[in-house]
Amino acid sequence: MKLIKRIAFGSAGLLVLLMMTATVVEKLQGTGTAWTAIYGSPFFTILWGILAVCALVYLISRKLQRDFFTFLLHIAFLVILAGALTTRLCGKQGSIHLRMNDTPVSAFVTSGTEEEPLPFDVRLHDFRIDYYKGSFAPMDFTSRIRIEDNGMQAEGEVSMNRIFTYRHYRFYQSAYDKDGQGTTLAVSYDPWGIGITYTGYALLLLSVLGFFFQKDSMFRRLLRHPALRNKTVLLGIALFSSVAGMASGQPKHLSREAASAVGNLYIYYHDRICPLQTLAKDFTVKLYGKTTYKGLTAEQVFTGWFFYYDDWKAEPVIRIKSKEVQRRLGIEGDYACLNDFFGMEGYKLKENGTGSSQYKREWNEANEKFNLISMTATGSILKIYPCRTEHNRTGWFAPVDDLPQDLPDEQWLFVRKSLGLLSEQVMKKNDAAILELTGKIRKYQQKTAGEVLPSDIQFKAERLYNCLDYTRPLAMACLTVGILSFIFYCRRMSRPVCGKTRVNVFLLAALGIIAVYLLSLIGLRGFVSGHLPLSNGYETMQFLALCATLLTFIFYRKSEAVIAFGYMLCGLSLLVAMLGEANPPITQLMPVLASPLLSLHVVTIMIAYSLTAFIMLNGIMAIVLRYIHKDYQDAVVRLQVMSRLILYPAVFCLALGIFIGAVWANVSWGRYWGWDPKETWALITLFIYAAALHASSLPAFRRPMFFHWFAVIAFLSVLITYFGVNFILGGIHSYA
Repeated sequence: MKLIKRIAFGSAGLLVLLMMTATVVEKLQGTGTAWTAIYGSPFFTILWGILAVCALVYLISRKLQRDFFTFLLHIAFLVILAGALTTRLCGKQGSIHLRMNDTPVSAFVTSGTEEEPLPFDVRLHDFRIDYYKGSFAPMDFTSRIRIEDNGMQAEGEVSMNRIFTYRHYRFYQSAYDKDGQGTTLAVSYDPWGIGITYTGYALLLLSVLGFFFQKDSMFRRLLRHPALRNKTVLLGIALFSSVAGMASGQPKHLSREAASAVGNLYIYYHDRICPLQTLAKDFTVKLYGKTTYKGLTAEQVFTGWFFYYDDWKAEPVIRIKSKEVQRRLGIEGDYACLNDFFGMEGYKLKENGTGSSQYKREWNEANEKFNLISMTATGSILKIYPCRTEHNRTGWFAPVDDLPQDLPDEQWLFVRKSLGLLSEQVMKKNDAAILELTGKIRKYQQKTAGEVLPSDIQFKAERLYNCLDYTRPLAMACLTVGILSFIFYCRRMSRPVCGKTRVNVFLLAALGIIAVYLLSLIGLRGFVSGHLPLSNGYETMQFLALCATLLTFIFYRKSEAVIAFGYMLCGLSLLVAMLGEANPPITQLMPVLASPLLSLHVVTIMIAYSLTAFIMLNGIMAIVLRYIHKDYQDAVVRLQVMSRLILYPAVFCLALGIFIGAVWANVSWGRYWGWDPKETWALITLFIYAAALHASSLPAFRRPMFFHWFAVIAFLSVLITYFGVNFILGGIHSYA
C-alpha cells in the first residue's frame, strides 16, 4: 500500500508540474504546441488514469468508505474524471456557419478543419441582435434555426447562455456575420460524457455539504480543538471623516453649482446613458490620477478644460520622469503642460520615436492624454444630444457630429447652438443663465429620449457612487492599521496568557464600518450597471476586500490575529484594484457574461482566495513568532490549527468555484474544460492546497512549521492564477 500511495501522490505531483509547463509552453509556442506536446498527449491521459486507479485502490485499502462523505468526495472526483475521459473518447466538437435564405447545411467543421456529417440538415431561419435599452451595446445574439430530419422538422433558438439540443447535438451561439445575415454556431456531440460529469458535480456538492455537517469530520474536530479558545468581543461604533483643503493657484473654472448642473446632464458614454459627471470623473482621474485637482471637483476640472482651454493648457498635466525628456523639452520638474509640447522639437521627437524605452512610454502616455483633451476641447466627446435615427431608434450626438438629415430645423438649431450659448454665459460668469440653459438641455434630453433614459433613482445612485471615492486612502489606511496590528498581535501571542483588550473592540468596529462602506459601493455599482459587479479585475478585487472583512468576523473568535489579517488583506486587495485601473468605468455586460452562474462562480472563487490569504498570513505570523523565540511553540501550534480549520472551506470553495465555472463554460461555449491558462492554474492551486488536507497520508503536514512554510509558498499559486494569468500568460479569462 505504501507503493500505491507513492504512485498516487507522485502522479498528482507530476500532473501539477506538467500543467505548469504546459501554460508556459502555450505562452511561448502557442496553444497548438501545448495541446500536442502535453494536454492531448497519450502520456497525459494515462497519467490521469494512473492517478484515478491508484487513488481508488488506496481509498479502499484504508477503508475510507466508513467515513461516508469523505469517501463520496473522492468518488465524485473520480466520476468527474470518468466523464472527462468519456467526452474525450466519444465526444465531437466543431462549428457550423449558416446564412439566411441559404441552402441547409448537413455537416460541421471540427477543430482539425475536417468535416463531420450531421444526421440531419440545419437551416438558419432568422437572426437578430438585442441591444441594451437606449444604447448600441449588444445584449444578446439569437439565431433561430430549423432542423430537417427525414421529413420531420424542429425549430429552436440559440443565444448566448442558451443551448438548443437535438438528438444529442448541442448548438451554441458563437459569432455572427457583420451584415447580420449569417451566424456561426458551435456544435458539440457528447451523449454520455456530460451526464457522467454532471453526476460527479452533483456528488461533489452533496459530499461537501455532508462533510461540514458530519459530527466526526476533521473540520468539526478542529473546531473543538483546545488550542482555539473562544473570546467574547463587543462591537462599538466609530466614525470616519475626511477633510479636503482648497489649493491655491486654481485656473479659471465654473462655480461648484454651475459645474454640478453641467454634470447633471445625460450623456452617451461607454455604450450606455449616464450622468455627465461620470465622464468628468473618468476624465479627471485619467489626467491627474484622482478625482479632484487643486480643490476643484471633477465637473469643475472637465468644464474648465472645455470652456477655458487656453487657461488650462498651461496647467501641469503630464508627468515626466525621464531626465532625457525633461532636457529635450526644456522643462524643470516632473510635470509638463500642453504648451511644453507645442514646439517643433517636440513634434520631431514624436515623429522620429527616438530615445529610451521610458521616453517612448511617456510619449505614449502623453499622446493618450492629448487625444482625451482634444476630444474634450472640441466637444466631440460630448454626446449629449439624442436624436431619432433610421428605424426609429434614438442615437446620441455631439454638437460637432453630422446630424440626421431629416432632423427638424428647430431641433437642428438647438443641437448646434445651445452649447455656444452656454459658453457665452460662462464667459460672462452668469450662473443663473448657466443653470437655466443646462436645465433646457436636460429637458430636451428627457423629451426626446425619455423612454430610454435610466430611471431617476438609478441616475441619482450613480451620482452618489461617483462621490464615494475614498478607495485609495482607505487602502493605505487598512494596510497601515493591518501592519501595526500584526505587530501588536505577534507580541500578544508571544505571552503565556492573552487577556481581553479594548483594541479588539475598536478595530472590529472600524472594520465593520469599512465593510458597510464597501458593501454600499458594490451595491451602488451593481444597481447602476444592472448586474452584479464581478466582471473585471477592479470589481473582483473590491469584492475580495469585502470578503476579507466579513470573514474576519467569522474567524476572529478563534484567533484574534485574524483581525490584523483582515485589515491587511482588505488593504492589499483595494490597493491592487486601484493600481490595476483606477475605478474603471461602468460598462454594459458582454452577452457571454450575462449569466447568474458568473456571479456564483466569481463569489465562490473569491471566498476561496480570501481564505487562502488568511492561511498565508497565519503562516507568516507563525514564522515571525518562531524566529523571535523558539519557546513560542504553543502559539505556533494554535496558528496551525486555525489554518487547518480554514483550509477545509478554502479548498471546497475553490473546487466548487472551478466546477461551477465548468458548467457555465459548457452552457456558453459548448465545453466544460478547455485547458485555458486560468482554468489550468486554478486546478493546479486546488491540487496544491488539497495536498495539505491529507495529513494522515503525508505526515510532513502534521509538523507545524512545515505546514506554515507550505501555506506561505503555496499562496504563490493563487497569485499566479489571478495576476500571472491576467498580465503574463493571457487567455480568455485574462479580463478578470
